Amino acid sequence: MGFIRNRSVLEKTGLHSDLLDALEAALEAVEPRRLLARWLRRRGGCVEVRRVGELCPRGGVYVAGFGKASRGMAEAVVDALGDLVEAGVVVAPRGMAGRVGPVEVLEGDHPMPGPRTLEASRRLLELLENVPGDGLLLVLVSGGGSALFEVPADAISLEDEAAVVRELLRRGADIYELNAVRKHLSAVKGGQLLRYTRASRVVSLIISDVVGDRLDTIASGPTAPDETSFRDAYEVLARYGVWDEAPGPVRRWIEAGLRGEAPETPKPGDPVFERVHNIVVAGNRDALQAAAGLLSSRGYHTVILTDRMRGEAREAAKLLAGVVESVASGGPSPVEPPAAVIAGGETTVTVRGRGRGGRNQELCLSLALELHRGRAAGRYVAACLGTDGVDGNSPAAGALVDWETVDRALGLGLDPRRALEENDSYGFFSRVGGVVDTGGFTGTNVNDVFVALVPGECASSARV
Repeated sequence: MGFIRNRSVLEKTGLHSDLLDALEAALEAVEPRRLLARWLRRRGGCVEVRRVGELCPRGGVYVAGFGKASRGMAEAVVDALGDLVEAGVVVAPRGMAGRVGPVEVLEGDHPMPGPRTLEASRRLLELLENVPGDGLLLVLVSGGGSALFEVPADAISLEDEAAVVRELLRRGADIYELNAVRKHLSAVKGGQLLRYTRASRVVSLIISDVVGDRLDTIASGPTAPDETSFRDAYEVLARYGVWDEAPGPVRRWIEAGLRGEAPETPKPGDPVFERVHNIVVAGNRDALQAAAGLLSSRGYHTVILTDRMRGEAREAAKLLAGVVESVASGGPSPVEPPAAVIAGGETTVTVRGRGRGGRNQELCLSLALELHRGRAAGRYVAACLGTDGVDGNSPAAGALVDWETVDRALGLGLDPRRALEENDSYGFFSRVGGVVDTGGFTGTNVNDVFVALVPGECASSARV
């Protein structure tokens, strides 16, 4: 364990310690090298992949990857397969460039694609075009891949595409709507990556950052069938009032698609997918189960409420606060104290203020306010963590709150409600304490993890 850099500041009691250990366990369970070691192994000149079987490529193994976990995934592949790997290119966030054996690790841009993304993506396509027909292509996909790997469709610039996506984000489009547009402005998303390779076998190993683990949505589904169309893309742009403002090349390309003059993305049943295995090797549920397992071993009664939490962060916090209050007060609840209430998914934030923060810190701030107002929870500690290590426009991964957070803020002259209104959760936790710091990217990405602990006699939190 060792993802959280400021443990010594956060670790005030045994209850806090148990919570931080649960977060570490969640992150450790979805660490790419640990994950892929369970899915991939070498047997002589062959590769054994869980759920696929044994593959013996005469032309060797080639690696292509993109996303926040791509470097760690590449390391796991090289560790497992050694000199069976002929070459590879993966695109990772800034600060991760270098080599992993025969695999080049290039830097892309995130959260919006930029010049680094385009240059690295073109290099990746060169690799794909040189994979022999009797080779095995391993595609390593993880969250963040939509920005880190992109080559726009003909006649569209990366700047035009980014402008459209940025405006849709600002106006509240969800991930499915965004990706319907992205896939139809791209030359590589929505199953189109497969058009660049002759490999007879393609295995995509996927770490999911999408609620529900939809293959066509994770990193915009580069090796998965696309069920959306140019018509869907147009309707999304029209629905959010972006169509008339979109750059001319974007409108002309989509209009060409509507007329059948621009190629559609490959759909379910397309023969191109007959050579592909898409496998989700980890998602949010794996992180939640690891946290639950550790806390159960320490005497907590654990419940995983959901791995599909979504909606406005401050509103999701109200439901979670109600569960914590019910547990603490002995009312109807899914578990009795000493209790661990666990949930995961990905909430959203409608930005109205000028502060710094993110969905995890905003959720925790709203939770603390709700529990302070109700005064029914007594002692508790809770945390909200982005497993990728970055929360919104702040340097934090998330936040930790406890029964003293709001009183401590008021004692410092801070107004928690104003901080929430201004979307300044990072500013709030920076002053009152509670910022969870992983030092930036963790090297994985499976959405967010929420854990709340309500103490009782049997758990190690008796040290409180």
